[in-house]
Amino acid sequence: MAQEIEHTHLPIRGLNIHVAQVGKDELGTVVFLHGFPEIWYSWRHQMRAAAAAGYRAVAPDCRGYGLSDRPPENEEAAWKDLAADVLAILDALDVPKAFLVGKDFGAAPAYELALRHPERARGVVPLGIPFSPGPMSLDDAMPEGFYIKRWREPGRAESDFGRYDTRRVVRTIYVLFSRAEIPVAEEEQEIMDLADLSTPLPEWFTEEDLGAYAELYENSGFRYPLQMPYSSAQDTEPVDARFQVPVFLVMGEKDYCPKFPELEAAMKSGMMEKFAPDLRIAYIPEGSHFVQEQLPEQVNELLLGFFKDNPIAA
Repeated sequence: MAQEIEHTHLPIRGLNIHVAQVGKDELGTVVFLHGFPEIWYSWRHQMRAAAAAGYRAVAPDCRGYGLSDRPPENEEAAWKDLAADVLAILDALDVPKAFLVGKDFGAAPAYELALRHPERARGVVPLGIPFSPGPMSLDDAMPEGFYIKRWREPGRAESDFGRYDTRRVVRTIYVLFSRAEIPVAEEEQEIMDLADLSTPLPEWFTEEDLGAYAELYENSGFRYPLQMPYSSAQDTEPVDARFQVPVFLVMGEKDYCPKFPELEAAMKSGMMEKFAPDLRIAYIPEGSHFVQEQLPEQVNELLLGFFKDNPIAA
């Protein structure tokens, strides 16, 4: 019988952070870190698989997302807060060392924590985002209608999203981000115009799943969730960009993100090998941006194999 996912709030650096968790920690702890437009729920398949295999699975809602508190309105979003929050969560749960699995911008705190606190990480598994030792400018070579450029314009995303209810907004983003093409609008279009209700949901994403996301975005709104990945202050503190722990990069071959010029160049140049001596890379041929939800059995097999090969007791 599958174990039930439990929910709690932890006081983390002045905010109440929502954490979902399941499993008994027989073999160690795995921390799952979501991206946008995701929440803890995006890891539901991996959490249950990890728990069944003997691990404790922990998936927080990032600050400002889902059921976690939003920072004060006047507080600027900063990347450094993400890794600091994860470290504080490990402390609050009395977890000395964990595997860190990060998707989309959730890869950033996974990388950061492993570099700054290698004694707290057993391994890092980023999904879809290769490591870069410095900030990447993802939109320099992209047209004006590129979704990140549009969403960085103050008030533009809020105005675009405000035309529809939360369920419709989440639906459209999932439709767009599950495609292999980078979302780019024409001059007279907004990003929400790139799909309508006649466009079917991905076959692996149910109306029930959509409802779970919509309910939590009703709670959080979109202002801060958009600010964190697209307008956050970059961390300028120097760090030795050489991983002392194993890194396992999982890429969906139909994920649009690797088509960003800088990410594509990073992969082709073999840049990650310079910073991660113990590096593995796996490609999932049909994998989209949401590969962990789309093809959970394949992702789970890869994750559990990596965990087994790198036991926390080692």
